[in-house]
Amino acid sequence: MQKVIVIPDSFKGSMTSQEVTDILAESIEEHLKCEVVRLPIADGGEGSVDCILRAKGGSRKTVTVHSPEGKLIEATYGILPDGTAVLEIAESSGLTKQTGFRALEASTFGFGELIRAALDEGCRKFFLCLGGSATTDCGCGMAAALGITFFDRDGRSFVPAGGTLSAVSKIECSRLDQRIGEAEFTVMSDVTNPLYGPLGAAYIYAPQKGATKEEVAVLDAGLIHVAEVIERDCQAMPPEAGAGAAGGAGYGCTAFLRAKTVSGIEGMLELCQFDALVKDCDLVVTGEGCLDEQSLMGKVLSGIRKHAGNREIVSFCGICKVPAEELCRNCVIAVEIARGISIQESMENGQYYLKLAADNYFKQRMG
Repeated sequence: MQKVIVIPDSFKGSMTSQEVTDILAESIEEHLKCEVVRLPIADGGEGSVDCILRAKGGSRKTVTVHSPEGKLIEATYGILPDGTAVLEIAESSGLTKQTGFRALEASTFGFGELIRAALDEGCRKFFLCLGGSATTDCGCGMAAALGITFFDRDGRSFVPAGGTLSAVSKIECSRLDQRIGEAEFTVMSDVTNPLYGPLGAAYIYAPQKGATKEEVAVLDAGLIHVAEVIERDCQAMPPEAGAGAAGGAGYGCTAFLRAKTVSGIEGMLELCQFDALVKDCDLVVTGEGCLDEQSLMGKVLSGIRKHAGNREIVSFCGICKVPAEELCRNCVIAVEIARGISIQESMENGQYYLKLAADNYFKQRMG
């Protein structure tokens, strides 16, 4: 054994991906005595900027932007050594950035300000992480911060929020920040929901943002309406699968920024240059709280499996729900860290159980 890559997700509610990485890496270094590459990873949601900066280096910038409810707050984003900007919508427009739930009023204006700040720094390549938003405004607030003007039926300009999307009568794109045309935007999201309808942004996600049944209907109608105006006035393509990410900001990014969309883990692996690192690797070690069928269908493990070639993968997990034959087909060994222990106990003392399981596994592997 010459080289091992340690690339786990977080154990949500228990350990960060960095904590998991350090425990696994130290155990491997002690028992296998080989080179260890540490790559704490996320799937493109909250925490992605931290993971990318740890893996790639770079700097963190802090700027003042507007929160979802319009208050001035500080928000950060990352700039990698090659000048690429990595932004999380949750930093400016997330649920934790407002007081209480404001499903109809929450705006992505601050996210647009964050993009503008990175443009001011000279960034022209962007990775946008769309997890954890408080908004359902189709990214219109973001667009307004970047120069696009929205008009109501009386010809008055305004900044739309989720509850006022139906009031948009005309969109003027000529004042869009000209630097947007010079930039390349990639959206990282694992959401496949459409923009509107029973499986869309409003019906599936707005209740988590505090929307009542009546407000969900208002938001959905607004998304339907504003999408038609965006198509007409911005020469945008119709919304496709994934447009419902971050309350429709997925569509806003493709329509207003001409962004391309990739799965969260694909974008993360590209940023971390996983393909180059794995070429001379003997073993890949990953981990997540619950290893289930979804892990092999678009989440962190599925991306690692796709890019790891025929290399063996060991996945440490709190609980494994994947049948043994399915694991075997994917060349994955699952190591449950707290078999027979209650969920509460395993989460509260995750570091202890992970270290114990890692030491036991790598000792046996060495022997």
